[in-house]
Amino acid sequence: MRAMVCEELGSVRLRDVPDPEPGPGQVAVAVEAAGVNFVDGLFVQGGYQIKPPLPFTPGSEVAGTVAAHGPGVTGPAVGTRVLAMCGLGGFAEKVLVPAAGAVPIPDDLDAPRAATFTQSFCTALFALRDRARLAAGEKVLVLGAGGGVGLAAVQVARALGADVLAAASTEDKRAAAVEAGASGVVDTTREDVKTAARAWADGGVDVVYDPVGGELAEPALRALREGGRHVVIGFASGTIPSLPLNQVLLRNRSVVGVDWGAWSMAHPLPQRALLDELLAMVAKGVLSPVAPRTAPLAEAGRVLADLLERRAVGKIALVPPGSGSRAAASATS
Repeated sequence: MRAMVCEELGSVRLRDVPDPEPGPGQVAVAVEAAGVNFVDGLFVQGGYQIKPPLPFTPGSEVAGTVAAHGPGVTGPAVGTRVLAMCGLGGFAEKVLVPAAGAVPIPDDLDAPRAATFTQSFCTALFALRDRARLAAGEKVLVLGAGGGVGLAAVQVARALGADVLAAASTEDKRAAAVEAGASGVVDTTREDVKTAARAWADGGVDVVYDPVGGELAEPALRALREGGRHVVIGFASGTIPSLPLNQVLLRNRSVVGVDWGAWSMAHPLPQRALLDELLAMVAKGVLSPVAPRTAPLAEAGRVLADLLERRAVGKIALVPPGSGSRAAASATS
């Protein structure tokens, strides 16, 4: 089979590698689409806290069909369309995943959208509902709102009954956030986030959703009203900010950390319930995942660079050569 392999940090190359054989408790998934996430780029650059030995195949999120069972596995049945989190190995024509982690997906959810769903939407619901205790009628400032993580947060916040102000750096990203449900936008290249958010929310927002960090973090913290919560998702800017704790003390604000990835691995049953709830919301039309931009698997290096350098709008999925017609039909690269 073909796979994108990181043989030296900083680059990936398309290689012929042996087909993986599922072991006990595993299934092999024929990949129709692989979601591209910020963490995948960090793995390739050597910038993530977990550093797999070289060579390795990146790719943490896939959708496709079950191709084979390992010993003792009875389901999902071969041929079932599934999505799965695989950690590594997803940028390939086939990948091994635990059978319990291969989640059947509805027929009307195509492979590119399924492959870019779990990480962004699970993070958003876990962060906003379970960690920040977002309530209906509250106001949320979403930083990095034009990226895949930000767009999911906009939709989830709206589904929870909140009003959303989207902060993003380009007109295309802000337009995507408005289409996802934001009622206001902030141009982070020209406007002061604190001033704009306070004006929009009549004094301050209730929650900040922050996957960006860097220089936007402090003005976003200062934009919180009394009892506001600053939810730390990640540091896409590349800079971990130092927040003034007096601004946390003032007005009884809180800073809330969110590590959905570690939580999901430590709590597989609650995580499966979270994912099932989100898929049910998609089936009911409460959530409508944005169709990602797609690109051939061989272009993984360029796609990762676009993501790390924050040029990408929304989500991106890689489509392996010869993947199913469902994925190929939706390719929009």
